[in-house]
Amino acid sequence: MTTPQYNNQELLICIAARQMSDNTSAFIGTGIPMLAAALAKRMHAPNLVTFFEFGGVAPDLAMLPHGVGESRTYHRALAALGICDVMETACRGFIEYGFLGGAQIDPYGNLNSTVLGDHDLPKVRFPGSGGANDIGSLCWRTIAIMPHDRRKFVPKVDFVTTAGYLGGPGSREEAGLPPGTGPYRVVTNLALLGYDEQTCRMKLLATNPGVTVDQVVEHTGFELLFADEIGTNPPPTEQELHLLRDEIDPTGLYIGKR
Repeated sequence: MTTPQYNNQELLICIAARQMSDNTSAFIGTGIPMLAAALAKRMHAPNLVTFFEFGGVAPDLAMLPHGVGESRTYHRALAALGICDVMETACRGFIEYGFLGGAQIDPYGNLNSTVLGDHDLPKVRFPGSGGANDIGSLCWRTIAIMPHDRRKFVPKVDFVTTAGYLGGPGSREEAGLPPGTGPYRVVTNLALLGYDEQTCRMKLLATNPGVTVDQVVEHTGFELLFADEIGTNPPPTEQELHLLRDEIDPTGLYIGKR
């Protein structure tokens, strides 16, 4: 059977969607996390409840929003709350998954979206945390989505915007963060990565179609751990692509026009 043609954005959305289980909740933003959640609800997680940062809870995404605070994030929602209510929901332990991104990530899943270089005299200054620190601190399982190269996958981030496992086992708890929370998966254009339960270091779980383990290692700026069996992420299925292209994002706002 011929594998359907797909683009990189569609592949990342499908891989991210497969990480979420039914009867859970997810803190999402626009772009890949939003489409991944919409796809997961249609494919295998009909009872997934989505939260937008500004307060929309489980909206009907018949028309995709451009930002996390616009009216479409409230359209036919279960609730129209505010940012403080949503953050409190995460603080109370009611949100399973949280999606994140950043300019840098290190072996323990710490993320930097603040500066490159010295904080006071940076080479580059980024927008900063927004709600990322809250999501990374309070959601049970965080999923980072980012391009995979040595400039981003670094031995030590220049600034910890969002706490991962900080310095290793026990560090989150010592910092006062809820036990049992923390980084869960990293979805990239090359691979799917997770974290070793004993050392809290990042490990390779599966490569993307056409990508080798050596390529992943080459594009990672620190030593990776490896799962006992490294799999291959299946490409998007015909059903997944149909849902993405014809129902979820028919105008190609995020996945691009075909």
